[in-house]
Amino acid sequence: MPQLLSSLSEAFLKALQARQYSPATLSTYAIDLAHLLELVGEADPAGLASHDIRRALATLHARGQQPKTLARTLSAWRSFYHYLARQGFVAANPCLGLRPPKGDRKLPNALSVDEMAKLLEGPAEAFWSLRDQAMFELMYSSGLRRAELIGLDVGDVDLDASEVTVIGKGRKTRIVPVGSQALAALRAWLPRRGQVANDTPALFVGARGGRIGATALRLALNKLAVRHGVTAHVHPHALRHSFASHVLQSSGDLRAVQEMLGHASLSTTQVYTHLDFQHLAQVYDRAHPRARKK
Repeated sequence: MPQLLSSLSEAFLKALQARQYSPATLSTYAIDLAHLLELVGEADPAGLASHDIRRALATLHARGQQPKTLARTLSAWRSFYHYLARQGFVAANPCLGLRPPKGDRKLPNALSVDEMAKLLEGPAEAFWSLRDQAMFELMYSSGLRRAELIGLDVGDVDLDASEVTVIGKGRKTRIVPVGSQALAALRAWLPRRGQVANDTPALFVGARGGRIGATALRLALNKLAVRHGVTAHVHPHALRHSFASHVLQSSGDLRAVQEMLGHASLSTTQVYTHLDFQHLAQVYDRAHPRARKK
């Protein structure tokens, strides 16, 4: 008996949940599968061909979805069919060989070294300022994603070894160095953390004593930027972008940056080489006598 798309989608999402995918990732998969259901109807997935998937993508593109979003959607559909094939529900994956429309690749929003120094200018003294200083020093020092920072427990940081153990995308674990400024900020925060923390192992806690949330993290960063007079647009991921850009500018070691960022593919890290070239081009324009505009 043919299996319907909706029931198989639910089974796929439950399988991802069992593999401890994050709530945000599960929500994104659910949205992408809902698009597929809307566009092809309550069909048997085994009856769909590549032209059906291509038509569905074209419809989403006509609605104004950006190439980056379409690439993510196609990836979700491809993973869904890969699951169906493993479970024996389909014989072939109609998403294989399809590519979303190309779009302009935007450079990550990275702050300059001077802007980062201004943002993290210390010392912090007030209770929540100590927490914020530790959070954002660590985020910049080790190139952490927002969810990675929020998910840290006290035991994940080894101050003696100057390392932090991070659980990244796909539940992959990596160990990242922690710089001296971040270590100093953590040493200032940890003795004070217990004043507000409830029964939680979370390294960074919010006003109610539980693990800090994404909104509180963003608001704390906004307040820090305003307090220190940083006019550039600052968001949590910009600290990770700044880490990658600055380390690459100093070392030129793309592979090392890839490992520290936890990128599965080197091509993802290579976008920072464009940032690095942009920096070099600006230096050239300012310094070379034949490059200066009259």
